[in-house]
Amino acid sequence: MRILMLSSTFPYPPSRGGTEIRTFNLLRYLQYNHDVTLITQNNKETTLAEIEELRKYVGELIVLPLPPQPQEKNAIARLFGKTARFLESVLKATPPNVLHRYSPEIQACVDEYVRAGKCDVITCEHSVNEIYIKPEYRHSVNTVVDVHSSVYGWIRDHLEMGAAQNALRDRLYLSLVLKRYERRYCNKFSNIVVTTEDDRQEFLKLRPELEIKVIPNGVDLELFPYRHQDPGGHKLIFVGAMDASHNIDAARFFAVEVLPKLQTQYPDTTFSIVGARPTPEVLELNNLPGVIVTGRVASMSEYLHQSTVCVVPLRTGFGIKNKTLEAMAAGVPVVASDRGLEGLAVDIANQPLCALRANTPAEYVTAISQLFDHPQLRSELSDHGRQLVEAEFTWDIAGKRYEQVLLQQS
Repeated sequence: MRILMLSSTFPYPPSRGGTEIRTFNLLRYLQYNHDVTLITQNNKETTLAEIEELRKYVGELIVLPLPPQPQEKNAIARLFGKTARFLESVLKATPPNVLHRYSPEIQACVDEYVRAGKCDVITCEHSVNEIYIKPEYRHSVNTVVDVHSSVYGWIRDHLEMGAAQNALRDRLYLSLVLKRYERRYCNKFSNIVVTTEDDRQEFLKLRPELEIKVIPNGVDLELFPYRHQDPGGHKLIFVGAMDASHNIDAARFFAVEVLPKLQTQYPDTTFSIVGARPTPEVLELNNLPGVIVTGRVASMSEYLHQSTVCVVPLRTGFGIKNKTLEAMAAGVPVVASDRGLEGLAVDIANQPLCALRANTPAEYVTAISQLFDHPQLRSELSDHGRQLVEAEFTWDIAGKRYEQVLLQQS
């Protein structure tokens, strides 16, 4: 196939976040047997070396700049600008970030590929790229949106948990924009792909007649080798991009509401928050006893291997979590919330136990205490977690399933 892949997020290095990881690994798999052209946008963090490295993984790479951020000079201008962008968003039933990232150059390029018959399939990696797909495209090419996660479900979860950074704004967008947005763009595509059954159900509420494929994320088993030694001790770790609102909320919740309770029983317990771009509200957690904020690290697997337990205390966000899969692949016992375990059958009756589930502070204390006190339980979760990833959650498995969707109408 000749595949035109659209990703407004620059997917290299694939350690920047979940969107980048999924996009990079799917395009790397597809390039083995198909001709992939990737159109993407760089940002201020993207280097020339990263662009050249990404070029090795695609047939053709087209990189265009993100539009500049609005530069209003004073408070009145900023207020006017925000109001104008909000009204445009409501009028077009499209989130502001989608409108902001829109590139006429990308649109012209996509239009030309379709007009000239230069592609058999177009994939939009994350729904933010749907803006480039015109409804009539599906008459000549297979158009696929790989949603990654429902924006409507994501924002609704943040509001319900009190984790929204601007609750009034998000309530307005939720009611006036996001449901209309997801319902509208679904109709443009030949195929829709999501990462979990929960997300599938979210979209079926909007369009019950849709056929939606569930293709979970995977793990690069070379980047996350299985550990062969349990370090013991009382070292906890949480990983992820630390400028993402759901990770900020999770880190603060655990450090403030769970860790002190654990430290009354295990005074030497440490909690390492490992990931790039920690915000000021994450950095200030360094002031709490036992909390270590590392920022970006060279090898995430090394930090995982040195930890007794990996916690995934997410309270918001839809979609399967790379951080959970990566910890399990590395052989680190996992204690996670319902959101952190979304899409994973880890504690089903009459099946091997692969992780422990917790949602409240008391449940976290109980589960982590069990693992601190019982090396055999840690060993079982370590083995079972790795086996589950090897059997169901590698990028080869995800890539093969994605390839089948792309082949359907090509």
